[in-house]
Amino acid sequence: MRNTLVLNASYEPLSTVSLQRAVVLVLQDKAEVEQAHPLRMVRATGLSVPLPRVIRLRRYVRVPFRQQAPWSRRGVLVRDQHLCAYCGRRATTVDHLVPKSRGGADSWLNTVAACAEDNQRKADRTPEQAKMALLRRPFEPTPQASLMLALGLRAGEAAELAQWLPQPAAA
Repeated sequence: MRNTLVLNASYEPLSTVSLQRAVVLVLQDKAEVEQAHPLRMVRATGLSVPLPRVIRLRRYVRVPFRQQAPWSRRGVLVRDQHLCAYCGRRATTVDHLVPKSRGGADSWLNTVAACAEDNQRKADRTPEQAKMALLRRPFEPTPQASLMLALGLRAGEAAELAQWLPQPAAA
């Protein structure tokens, strides 16, 4: 099951949580459902709660400003939609463009999703040295984009949930 987007009391996106955690927050009256799955409910004895897609905390939570999305292996796989950057097949590993043994960092711009076969074929070399072309260049997602990626949304669903994100000020 997909995760649920958590908004601060001010409607700013904070994170994603499991469906179970989202329901618990709603039942504890710490959050309210802003958008629910149509026609889906969580039922218990004498209780029925809509299946939440977006919840909003009732109390404002102060969060330090995050200019960058934190890097993670899972984040790279989700960013690249679990597709190998070299052949386009299903990716199960993360490959460092500049290998860690050569000083390469765990960063958004130095890592791509890769299938195990291509990761082993490239080994401890750069893509140029291994004569392996990238199908797409790595990029650093914004914090909001990483939340949408973590939710596993398709384009139409992302547009539907984008209404809950703060809009940039007009220039």
